Amino acid sequence: MAFPLAVDLGPEICGSLELAAGREWLVTNGLGGFASGTIAGLLTRRYHGLLVAALDPPLGRTLLVSKFDEILRYGGSTYSLGTNRWHDQSVTPEGFRLIERFRLSGTIPVWTFACADALIEKRVWMREGTNTTFVRYDVVRAGGGPVEFEIKALVNYRNFHGTTRAGDWRMEIAPVEHGLRVAALPGAVPFFLLAEAATAEPRHEWYRNFDLEEESKRGLDDSDDHLLAGIFRARLALGESITLVLSTDPSPTLSGADSLDARVAAEEKYLEHWVATQPQASLDAPPWIRQLVLAAAQFSVRRPLPQDPDANSVIAGYPWFSDWGRDTMIALPGLALETGRPELVKSVLRTYSRFVDQGMLPNFFPEGGESPQYNTVDAALWYFEVVRQYYAATGDIELVRELFPLLAAIVDWHAHGTRYGIHMDQGDGLLHAGEAGTALTWMDARVGGIPVTPRMGKPVEVNALWYNALRTMARFAFSLHQSPKDYALVADKVQASFARFWNAEAACCFDVLDTPAGNDAGLRPNQIFAVSLPESPLTAEQREAVVRFCAQRLLTPHGLRSLDPGDPWYRRAYIGSPEDRDAAYHQGTVWAWLLGPFVLAHLRVYRDAQIAMSFLEPMAHHLSAAGLGSISEIFDPEPPFASRGAIAQAWSVGEVLRAWRACYEAGLGSRRSALQI
Repeated sequence: MAFPLAVDLGPEICGSLELAAGREWLVTNGLGGFASGTIAGLLTRRYHGLLVAALDPPLGRTLLVSKFDEILRYGGSTYSLGTNRWHDQSVTPEGFRLIERFRLSGTIPVWTFACADALIEKRVWMREGTNTTFVRYDVVRAGGGPVEFEIKALVNYRNFHGTTRAGDWRMEIAPVEHGLRVAALPGAVPFFLLAEAATAEPRHEWYRNFDLEEESKRGLDDSDDHLLAGIFRARLALGESITLVLSTDPSPTLSGADSLDARVAAEEKYLEHWVATQPQASLDAPPWIRQLVLAAAQFSVRRPLPQDPDANSVIAGYPWFSDWGRDTMIALPGLALETGRPELVKSVLRTYSRFVDQGMLPNFFPEGGESPQYNTVDAALWYFEVVRQYYAATGDIELVRELFPLLAAIVDWHAHGTRYGIHMDQGDGLLHAGEAGTALTWMDARVGGIPVTPRMGKPVEVNALWYNALRTMARFAFSLHQSPKDYALVADKVQASFARFWNAEAACCFDVLDTPAGNDAGLRPNQIFAVSLPESPLTAEQREAVVRFCAQRLLTPHGLRSLDPGDPWYRRAYIGSPEDRDAAYHQGTVWAWLLGPFVLAHLRVYRDAQIAMSFLEPMAHHLSAAGLGSISEIFDPEPPFASRGAIAQAWSVGEVLRAWRACYEAGLGSRRSALQI
């Protein structure tokens, strides 16, 4: 199956430093490691690099190889392909001016540099399951003779969240067969810079004060140092190529052609599997949806466990997130079921089952190897919905049977009480969550250690999930020939009590009931889940009113605002210092993942697949505007709706894919009915 060309940019974008530096590429290795940068070649984040290795998969991510600065000599002239901005704001060299085209071939970024009449193509990819990056250069046009390459390799060895002040740091750089070995520190993991068809000259020269524009915008340390570890030289004629291999493996494959063929074949096989499992949908899908199907695979990672070395998880977002329980459960159905990979869902469900504690799923796994953090009220409730969707897609009753005791225990812990004051109110059956100083819902930002939106009490989406979980358990019990009565009775009670959420004056739901200050009437998107989840406790009239409110007050081209613009706490942009950004994170900032539930809710209420799908169409343009080929985490809530946060977010991609498929299937059903009349 041919790769979609959903991202294909010409010199009008690539030749502008502002536009090219604002568009970022990403390749991943299935371990949590990655390579990422701007199409201009400019470092703008501390997370940019050609090899960010996951030394303790899927975490322990460490920047090893920062970038290449290439110099070409051709036809008597010299051309610098690299681009650097220094802390004095000077830009030199300016290789972005030579980029004639940038495109994604699958998920592989491809640059075309024009040096007089010569064309040079550059590709970057990683080998699945290893901390290995390949950088290949092809001479595809050169009427004036051979091209001489001089490739400067800049390295580092730091946590990917940090920056470097080199001081007098000396690394050990030694020649090895086909290249160089770098030992950054005593006890550090050595890594290798290799090329089969080039000479390698060891160097040790610090390049200081790279300016990191995006870190400056985020109010963080915005200067970084990198070490020139060596220079690779090669002379290529028309049609020839050279591949540099960057790896923690001392003996990686050096054949660029074989490695590239393997990577392309793997992505083709992945798309072919999607076509085989969803033949009609894949045939009718527009190029941007096909690109998202490829993007979906970038988030699945191995999380080896002693009892299961092949266990899997999901990275919440690149470049800085680890695997988060809530994000994994929300993203997983779209990332895996909608791309024909139910076996991944099964593996991840089993992985997380091993971490359930006191009826709770981990919120996240810290980078430093500390114990998982359990400060989330809804991750475990989303787990029920993943099991439900998996069973609906596969009919695998044996997995349901395997997990049912765990699910029952989760219900019991929530009913009788677990951490952070999470418990069922015996009076109305609703879930209460939170203690002073906690923020347990997905709106969990803090400023100075104080929650911005504590939402202590009975949050609307938590209780929509609780009701959905109880109904799901009743159906599972019936399918397993057990009595569903206990779950059904509590669900009936919750459904009756859910009427308390209705705010007749505002014609929508309260956001939180029974807070220390009473009922919270803040106008937020959380109520959309009381419509989008398969089991809804609202009446048909209430569902329509909720969708209408979200459409009129919260909807933007890229998702839902997290707070109504008329609220005095509303923030118009997600910018500034970490404190400023955290204060705005859930106070108006648009979240792309919420577009999925909104579209599903709209489809449920109005039953018009064409209109519901139209809300997704602006995402087609976004795939070429920020994190190329993927969907960003968040956006500003006012025009031009600038993308912010992580450049590629798992639940953004997963929920858009899930919503698109639902609209497609609903529309296909309508067309079939029309043909039968």
